[in-house]
Amino acid sequence: MATKTLIVLRHAKSSWQTTESDQRRPLSDRGERDAVAAGEILAGYDIDAVLASAATRVRLTWEGAQDGGAECENVRFAESIYHAWPGELLSMIQGFDEGTPTVVLIGHQPTLSELILSLAKANDLTEKVAKKFPTCGLAVLTFRGKWKNLGEGKATLTRFEIPRG
Repeated sequence: MATKTLIVLRHAKSSWQTTESDQRRPLSDRGERDAVAAGEILAGYDIDAVLASAATRVRLTWEGAQDGGAECENVRFAESIYHAWPGELLSMIQGFDEGTPTVVLIGHQPTLSELILSLAKANDLTEKVAKKFPTCGLAVLTFRGKWKNLGEGKATLTRFEIPRG
């Protein structure tokens, strides 16, 4: 059975200096820098698919990550991720084809940390995620098996970074 990698990225810091709706808020200057820093980390992975919220700050986080070196041709933005519960995100992830070994999920709190903590076996890194999963937080989970079988406690949290630019 092949190893699968799920990289969970919270959007970078958004700007509150706007009259836009929450879903349309852009990134702050720091958020733009942090997104590039996240991309520098993601550049070290062979990404097969990106599943991301359609919120503006998420789209801009992915654009910044690409500026930092992240690459993927299979990118899907979904409105449903904005309000999704952890179980709904898991269902989306479980739908990935087995020929897609590395997936990046970009979304929002508190759903992302709840998803990570439900999937990962407890270790030092899960304690850090439980304490705080800040903007641009990046968690790497691995597991052996099929996407459709990913579930509670089946993954290992192997990396937790807070990229800052």
